[in-house]
Amino acid sequence: MSDDHGHDHPKHELSYYAKRIYAMRDLLIEKGVISEKDIQCQIEYQEARTPANGARLVAKAWVDPAFKARFIADPKAACQEIGIDATAINEFVVLENTPQVRHMVVCTLCSCYPRPILGRPPDWYKSFNYRQRSVSDPRGVMREFGLELPDEVEVRVHDSTADIRYIVMPMRPAGTEGWSEDDLAKLVTRDSMIGVMDALPSLPE
Repeated sequence: MSDDHGHDHPKHELSYYAKRIYAMRDLLIEKGVISEKDIQCQIEYQEARTPANGARLVAKAWVDPAFKARFIADPKAACQEIGIDATAINEFVVLENTPQVRHMVVCTLCSCYPRPILGRPPDWYKSFNYRQRSVSDPRGVMREFGLELPDEVEVRVHDSTADIRYIVMPMRPAGTEGWSEDDLAKLVTRDSMIGVMDALPSLPE
C-alpha cells in the first residue's frame, strides 16, 4: 500500500486508525465521491501552508508602507494580494510590535492558530504549560525563548479563539535598510509571529 506521497507502508506497520483511514479513502475513491487527484491537491494545499507565508507578509509590510496599512486594516485582502488564501479564517488581526508594546499570542482553550498563514502550530503552543504561563507570566515565557524585555515595555497577551486569529508583526531589525524582501523574510520566524521572540537580527548562516 502506498500513500499519496508514493511512500510504501507495509500493512503490518499501519496502526488500526491508519488502516481505517486508508480503507475510507479507498471506498470514497471507489464510489466516485472523490478522486486521487482531489486528495493530492488537498495534500499540496495543506503542505503549502507554512510560516513562510507569514514571513512574506511581514517582509512586504516592512518595505511597503501602503501594503502595511492594508495588511493591518484588512489582513485577508492583503493576503489575497500576494496569493495567500486566508478565507478560512473568520476574523484575522495583525498585532504590530513597537518599542513600547510587544504582543504575544496564545489559545488558552485549545490550539486555535492562523494555519493558512503559519502552518501547523508547534507542540509547545498547544501545551498546557504554555497556555497557562503565557497568561500568568508572559515575560517569563519570552525569557525562556531568549527575549528579555525592559520593565518599561508593555506586554499584551491575546487569546485566539475559533472566531479570531492573530499574527504578530515583529519590528524590523536595525541595519536592514535596503535589504530585499526575500532576505528580510528570512529574518521573520514562526516564533516571532507568535510573539515569543523578536525577528532575527541577521541572516541565518
